[in-house]
Amino acid sequence: MTAMAHEPLTQAEVLLEGFLALDTPEGFRAELIEGEIVVAPPPDGDHEDYINVVLKQVLRKSRTDMDYSGNKGLKLRSGGACPKNHAIPDGTFAPAGLRLFRGAESWMAPEGIALVVEVTSTKPQADREAKRRCYARGGIPLYLLVDRDESSVTLFSEPENDDYRQLLTIPYGKPLPLPEPFAFDLETGDFG
Repeated sequence: MTAMAHEPLTQAEVLLEGFLALDTPEGFRAELIEGEIVVAPPPDGDHEDYINVVLKQVLRKSRTDMDYSGNKGLKLRSGGACPKNHAIPDGTFAPAGLRLFRGAESWMAPEGIALVVEVTSTKPQADREAKRRCYARGGIPLYLLVDRDESSVTLFSEPENDDYRQLLTIPYGKPLPLPEPFAFDLETGDFG
């Protein structure tokens, strides 16, 4: 019996295997973003309140009925030789008729996702830059960033390659127009 020769694993494959084998403490999130493993502690109460502000408005005001997940892992294309990005947005919305979350694996492809939401916390730069690029590469049409340090809300749209072509940033307190399939103005007065 001859032993089968195995191709040596690339650095990206080793990183991905190590990431997928992580056993993070309860409540913590592990993500693989642009070749870096990021482990975040459970969010604070204000972070969760901001998510609730967005969630309630989307479910109440959207033109299209939306499904929501606060913990959906997304497998997204990477740039360069890095393994696929594995991100967990603070909020993920998809048209209810698609039923994307039912039966989905822990890490799913982003096809059909309408909007992802991030609220800055322990690593705000990752939300502003690295995650923005990941979501654009994944073709997610809308990325909403609630930036607590800047007291602003930014909507990124029109993903192309590694970034979004359009962005609209408003200070807390001003309405932010969300396009179809949402088609309403997000009220931001409850942030801050």
